[in-house]
Amino acid sequence: MVAAFMVLIMTKRMTPVLALIIVPTIFGLFAGAGLGIGDMALDAIGGLAPTAALLMFAIIYFGLMIDVGLFDPLVRLILRLVGNDPVKVVVGTALLASVISLDGDGSTTFIVVTSALLPIYLRLGLSPVVLTCVAGLANGTMNILPWGGPTARAAAALELSPSDVFTPMIPSMLAGLAVIFLFAWHLGRLERKRLGSLALPGSEGEVPDARAGSARGGLFRRPSAPRPGVGGSGRSGGSGRSGGSARTATQVERISTGALQALVNPADTAMADTMLDPNRPTLRPKLFWFNLVLTVAVMVLLVADVLPLAYVFMAGSAVAILVNFPRVSQQAERIVAHAPSIVGVVSMVLAAGVLIGVLEGTGMVDAMAAWVASSIPASLGAFSAVITGLLSIPMTFFLSNDAFYFGILPVLAESASAFGIDPVDMARASITGQVVHMQSPLVPAILLLVSLAGVNLGDHHKKVLWRAVIVALVMLAVGVGIGAIGIG
Repeated sequence: MVAAFMVLIMTKRMTPVLALIIVPTIFGLFAGAGLGIGDMALDAIGGLAPTAALLMFAIIYFGLMIDVGLFDPLVRLILRLVGNDPVKVVVGTALLASVISLDGDGSTTFIVVTSALLPIYLRLGLSPVVLTCVAGLANGTMNILPWGGPTARAAAALELSPSDVFTPMIPSMLAGLAVIFLFAWHLGRLERKRLGSLALPGSEGEVPDARAGSARGGLFRRPSAPRPGVGGSGRSGGSGRSGGSARTATQVERISTGALQALVNPADTAMADTMLDPNRPTLRPKLFWFNLVLTVAVMVLLVADVLPLAYVFMAGSAVAILVNFPRVSQQAERIVAHAPSIVGVVSMVLAAGVLIGVLEGTGMVDAMAAWVASSIPASLGAFSAVITGLLSIPMTFFLSNDAFYFGILPVLAESASAFGIDPVDMARASITGQVVHMQSPLVPAILLLVSLAGVNLGDHHKKVLWRAVIVALVMLAVGVGIGAIGIG
């Protein structure tokens, strides 16, 4: 079932929303679900409803903050730090995603990273798939923080302390981040080779002509007229050649509308266009400090976890809309403006409920747990923790964290105890696959990331999955090497 789903979305034979509904329905019926398949799906969708509400109002809130210009200074700061070098931009993406991921919430991380960096990617002509790849890897690695979710689940399932599980794994997490920064550097080098070192449209620097090296057959063309909207402030960006050499420097040229849409359709990135226009009518410079204090308060409440996360964003969005856009017509307009992102994300989250419902309702999860436990030969029992770490890579991708940590990990830990493997070793090994898990279509946060960036989920998977597997293996190897993950 999962293989069929992955093939369909990676070959673009079906959209993720349709695949999440149709594929589990067909396999569920073959598995004997019968008319009960509807109740299975609705039960799972009910459990996902708070997550859908969280993402919906998180998009509205951060979309409003982008509209009013709260993140504009951050973009300018990042731009000054990374300059016009694709390598610095991509490495900066990994750094920003890692830092923001300290709050333990993937959705917040992806919203902030996308709002800050996607405009820069679009204006420089970098592929947004690189952004989703690097941000997804960084957030997945940081997801093993005790307050991130999986570590707490593993500890609860085996009745352990989250700090006992996480603290010895810090070197593994740092090793994973080092590999991710190496991947970011390499991806930046590939983008630099493809596009050349580019300056922002309207900048003063001179750069090598990148047209000959474009993988898309000429991303950079002289426009017949200055571009409004995506190009920025409307300044003329065209330039001519200043010499006869193939290496002669030229002023950077604006990305033409057609070429930009070939890279990513701005209509699919509801949060991207407004960030590029310093004269957009939604700016509220006089309310900057109010919006900053409100956002800090929302972040504090999210980390403190004193209120349901969905309600925090609902209340924050209501206050932000009321203060920044007091007219009813403006309020409705702002909500509608972010509808494309909302519909895309929420529909995928709810559709994922069908897959989760079929997996759990038909007993597939229980059957897999029993099969995995019985498939480990006695001769390999001493390596149960390592095997668990290896199994966590595909299984946390195919299953929800709850299904894996509460359904499968206890069974594996019970089997491993016969070989003298401590439960804490099993718990530590089980979290090494989280960087792969975070790329799963069952994770709402990754659906949010690809939706905001206008990236096809299959394209994201092609670039990110094999890199995520390498990071997970490095984390597992380091854990074994330093003794955090024991061998019986």
